[in-house]
Amino acid sequence: MATFKAWVVDKGEGGQSLSFRDFDEADLMDGDVTVRVTHSTLNYKDGLAMTGKSPVVRRFPMIPGIDFAGVVESSGHPEYEPGDAVVLTGWGVGETHLGAYAERARVKGDWLVPLPAGLSPAQAMAIGTAGYTAMLCLMALDHHGARPDQGPAIVTGASGGVGSVAVALLARAGWHVIASTGRDSEADYLRGLGAAEILDRAELSGQPKPLAKERWAAGIDAVGSTTLANVLAMTRADGAVAACGLAQGMDLPTSVAPFILRGVSLLGINSVTTPQPKRREAWARLARELDLGKLAAMTTTVRLPDVAGLAEEILAGRTRGRTVVEVG
Repeated sequence: MATFKAWVVDKGEGGQSLSFRDFDEADLMDGDVTVRVTHSTLNYKDGLAMTGKSPVVRRFPMIPGIDFAGVVESSGHPEYEPGDAVVLTGWGVGETHLGAYAERARVKGDWLVPLPAGLSPAQAMAIGTAGYTAMLCLMALDHHGARPDQGPAIVTGASGGVGSVAVALLARAGWHVIASTGRDSEADYLRGLGAAEILDRAELSGQPKPLAKERWAAGIDAVGSTTLANVLAMTRADGAVAACGLAQGMDLPTSVAPFILRGVSLLGINSVTTPQPKRREAWARLARELDLGKLAAMTTTVRLPDVAGLAEEILAGRTRGRTVVEVG
């Protein structure tokens, strides 16, 4: 068996360590499809995995990286053949199953999605888990019946990965988008993605009231905790908020007031084990509805050996938009 380059998280007596080294293909985990990885991306969860600041990694050694695009090298799955271009997000890859920050991956074919027509592998990873999650949020709002004529939509953590794509998708769908950010310097960037208003995140960081002045009809929240509680308190009657992140924390210091006095709906988004039909619908919609020019404007690119240097940056909120990792 050949070896290939990979980032590997190990755990010893001194705690967790991260190294860029040769990895033996014979040590890849079980799966019926082997993929030559060409691109990956950087997500908040990847930062946690590489730094060990949260127990994301639950098996050692672990190759981090929760999503990839690549080309099938060998397959025992009926849907995939060598040469097929594929995308993977979720399913515990990079957490419990060896992940994407490597030149090879072996996974279950049932976890894969064919690369959508109209997207290159690099564009698919510019979207990545973050953009895919943003689309799941939009789909949940659509399913709820939320419409742009009902009022504005708020996006929290707007300059991050999920937030950037969410702003672009909502604006393209006709929403008046209010982008919440703690970085004044990102205002022009967010307006370029389609934001109509910029909201200082400090307005959402105070002690939440059970109810506050109604300000928006819909929301996509990637922050959680106090921010989400304030978003809910300010959501208009019969509005809905899709929640997909916990950058601020897993707690939710709110009450039942928004739900029983205004009929607000809180829509939970799980992007990890999404069933295949919904997963493929999301990717098809991204290929159709996401402005690729705006996607390019929110994307930076790094090589695989350099991705670990960004782990602390994404956790500190100092990255912007999406980061594509060129693997091979």
